[in-house]
Amino acid sequence: QVQLVESGGGSVQSGGSLRLSCVASEYTYSSVCLAWFRHVPGKEREGVASIDWDGTTAYTDHAKGRFFINRDNVNVAKTTKTTAWLQMTNLSPDDTAVYYCAAEAVYCSHTDLRIHDFPYWGQGTQVTVSS
Repeated sequence: QVQLVESGGGSVQSGGSLRLSCVASEYTYSSVCLAWFRHVPGKEREGVASIDWDGTTAYTDHAKGRFFINRDNVNVAKTTKTTAWLQMTNLSPDDTAVYYCAAEAVYCSHTDLRIHDFPYWGQGTQVTVSS
């Protein structure tokens, strides 16, 4: 079991920045892989970025160069709480979505953000970008 709590969403104008936070806690695994996905109503949920327990990151094409993921407790095993951040820059209206934090036990199975790799999900936080 992993509890995930996101924060940091809100409204911003095009070209602006936001930073999302995700606190992962109450897990008994040695560590967790953390990722961000986003969902627009009527579309499939899509990956944004992931970060492994050792700090290895992966981004989908739409996020590369604009979004940056990091976390604490890099290379630290047997933790019970970890925080990940998603710094989003140069936002556009196309980035408007509900952003979800997701977790996979111990390490990231893949680098291409496969939604079915992540059994644990937060409640989501809304990001709205106006033109």
